[in-house]
Amino acid sequence: MNPALPSWLVYCRPGFERDCAEETQAKPVEANENSGYLVLQGKAKLSYKQLAFARQLLRLHGEVNDLPERDRLAPLLAALPPEPQQFGALYLEVPDTNDGKTLSGFTKRFQPLLEDALRDATRLVGDPCLPRLHIFFPSENRALIASSDPHNSNDALNGIHRVSMASDAPSRSYLKLAEAFEVFLDKQERAQWLKPHMTAVDLGAAPGGWTWQLVQRGLKVTAVDNGPLKGVAASHPDIRHLRQDGFKFRPQRAVDWVVCDMVEQPQRVATLVTEWFVGGLATHAIFNLKLPMKKRVSALQAALDSIRSALNHKGLRHRLEAKQLYHDREEVTVFLTRSKR
Repeated sequence: MNPALPSWLVYCRPGFERDCAEETQAKPVEANENSGYLVLQGKAKLSYKQLAFARQLLRLHGEVNDLPERDRLAPLLAALPPEPQQFGALYLEVPDTNDGKTLSGFTKRFQPLLEDALRDATRLVGDPCLPRLHIFFPSENRALIASSDPHNSNDALNGIHRVSMASDAPSRSYLKLAEAFEVFLDKQERAQWLKPHMTAVDLGAAPGGWTWQLVQRGLKVTAVDNGPLKGVAASHPDIRHLRQDGFKFRPQRAVDWVVCDMVEQPQRVATLVTEWFVGGLATHAIFNLKLPMKKRVSALQAALDSIRSALNHKGLRHRLEAKQLYHDREEVTVFLTRSKR
């Protein structure tokens, strides 16, 4: 790497390293397929919120190779950068792969030892406003040393927001919407925008995972799908199931939320949600865009650009964000709201 150029460490879903690098437009220095991370160089600024395929965005300061098994502490402390001088938290992280999972036991044992040493050196002070120190272990004997800006990164370990599965949820898609609320909304927004008795429409609802996530938060849901809802969602009093085509349905009154997880071309879903917002039928939306096997970045950007263009043309102020969540696969989850920070 050229030490004169800014370097970045980025985490992503394994298999999407090329898409992540393409989106940043930075030079990939290390981007091994299915590794779950990449090292980039050359871009002075990157915005975490504007990167759909990045789980985490870190400034890379250096690396340590050939870590001795008996004393990893000393070489890591010696390799810490002079700036930032202090850190608010320490994250020891591993790739989201099977090999990475075998390292998680080591990082849990090693964490308190390194924390104590950093506190003794007054470099770890627990201030959440300060940068976080990340030490990423691609293997037992190699460590990448990086830091994160609290205002330009993910605050979750490994860039993954863990959510719990409800035992009575009709499907595992329940987790996807739960994660989306954690990723896109801060605590205050969740309190304001997910209040009991608010209304929502779930387009393509069957078997009911997203509908059940909304109901668990107190919302009243119209579930639209020609297919059946399963389990407790089929008879819950706060769920109205309409056996209709999700692309054709429109509510008689505007709702607080519209959500959509239909397996359709991304542009068709983007057009559908745009029509809801232009027509004043919803205030907030979360929806999935299923991506093609090739040209994922261009397909995603085309769909998002079409939404922005249509809303800007109508003079509608909005906030639009997209992330490939931990529970996503060949898709990206999008958040859209009329409100703006």
